[in-house]
Amino acid sequence: MSLAGPIIQPILKAVAIADLRPTQMTVGMREVERKRHDWIARRSVHETEAARYLGAHMIPAVVGPDETWWMLDHHHLALALHLEGVEDVMVSVVARLSHLSRRRFLAFMDAQNWLHPYDARGRRREWKALPHHVAQLEDDPWRSLAGAVRRAGGYAKTGRPYAEFLWADFFRDHFGPRKLAHKFDKTLSDATDLARSHAARHLPGFAGPDEDD
Repeated sequence: MSLAGPIIQPILKAVAIADLRPTQMTVGMREVERKRHDWIARRSVHETEAARYLGAHMIPAVVGPDETWWMLDHHHLALALHLEGVEDVMVSVVARLSHLSRRRFLAFMDAQNWLHPYDARGRRREWKALPHHVAQLEDDPWRSLAGAVRRAGGYAKTGRPYAEFLWADFFRDHFGPRKLAHKFDKTLSDATDLARSHAARHLPGFAGPDEDD
């Protein structure tokens, strides 16, 4: 995730997952489960391997009003670790904005595209609707589909914030919830083909044919 704005020199700190405020409203629970399995596999090898994994997946965060930690990325990982009983994670401090009022802080975060206040139906909500804990994140199955399509080579990973959610909204318009719930593998195949078509050429990471092809 590419972060624009008043970046400061990274400072690493152990923070309780319970103290991290999400900057989005949803996750793809299939993605969360995949990260849970990855964590379990690494933890089963050795504690050193688990510690190394956490060290390689530090959570970027902004310090907001009242010294609140707002996580900018890795929501799926944070929820997966929480569900596995992990209490603390390493956080990299991206910016300190605790001097701002809450309203100015949220407006600034939104302007920097550091907030994604959209619910599981893709509808924009008020800032106050953002969850207070990763356990309150709702499941957006189209976000899981978007992640699976990227891993299948349907589009490329980019540094654009919340790019996967743009793809999720794109797929939301083409695949119904029943098909997604009961025929995920078939939907994944169809969505990967769709991602490479000209219909998706406006989306970040588009990896389909050029217009002249």
